[in-house]
Amino acid sequence: MTAIPTETLITVFGGSGFLGRHVVRALARRGYRIRVAVRRPELANYLQPAGRVGQIHAVQANLRHQASVEAATRDADVVINLVGILFERGRQRFDAVQAFGAEACALAASAFGARLIYVSALGADEASPSHYARSKATGEKLVRAAMPEATILRPSIVFGPEDEFFNRFAALAQLSPVLPLIGGGHTRFQPVFVGDVAEAVVTAVEGRSRPGTTYELGGPAVRSFKELMQYLLATVGRRRLLLPIPFALASAQAFFLQFLPKPLLTPDQVELLKRDNVVSDDAWRDGRTLDGLGIAPTAIEVVVPSYLVRFRKTGQFNVRSI
Repeated sequence: MTAIPTETLITVFGGSGFLGRHVVRALARRGYRIRVAVRRPELANYLQPAGRVGQIHAVQANLRHQASVEAATRDADVVINLVGILFERGRQRFDAVQAFGAEACALAASAFGARLIYVSALGADEASPSHYARSKATGEKLVRAAMPEATILRPSIVFGPEDEFFNRFAALAQLSPVLPLIGGGHTRFQPVFVGDVAEAVVTAVEGRSRPGTTYELGGPAVRSFKELMQYLLATVGRRRLLLPIPFALASAQAFFLQFLPKPLLTPDQVELLKRDNVVSDDAWRDGRTLDGLGIAPTAIEVVVPSYLVRFRKTGQFNVRSI
């Protein structure tokens, strides 16, 4: 079913986050009416210039509170759930947000007859040693139980101007003579551009995805963690020692780092790094990928240098020898 933008109201849970802002902008460009459901609506006001007057409206909602989820979902034609956390703080727990919160969103969408698009994560696995990955898998299972026809998108590590991967390690390279390679840096990733993930969400909104299907979203190239760090250093023009750190030692360090306000590393993230984060052969074979959605994946070389330039010693200028 193809949605008519100007007659379609879309509720986007987590619309003010890294991925959320790109999804909201992509939807706004196509003319959809957008309700951004977030815990703190005042922090989402920056999204309004992305659309026409009155096109984008922020409302308060918390996936841990069913009543607020239902209020944000009422009258919506499509519901998009982008909410996720990388570490636990206070009442923001993996299960509460990514499992039962995902279920609350699906139940509300089902009750009001809205279609649902749920963005999970590549690596979601109920048997994973990582609590993050288990909660994502449980969330998918609960979503499927509530709405079997829901579209689920599983992106690999997402990059873009506001990402928490390349920006974080580029900032670390400014301050430290060493960059850590957890587990030797052998873990493989398939970085996917945030704009491509947003386009996949819009494709599902427009009815060009298969209902009840789980898509795995990755970029055009698979690279090890070490290769990504080498690329980052070459891009920012810095030389740093790449120091292999065994998983056991990394876990011990992460135990203390997890208590920082914004942890550099947590024990759960170390567990995540023990498994590759790439699109499966089954997904490739079944066409459950970006290519299967008609989207050509964007390479990191096309985008990353444009926003890492600020980490270069000379910024956007090249050093010219005389």
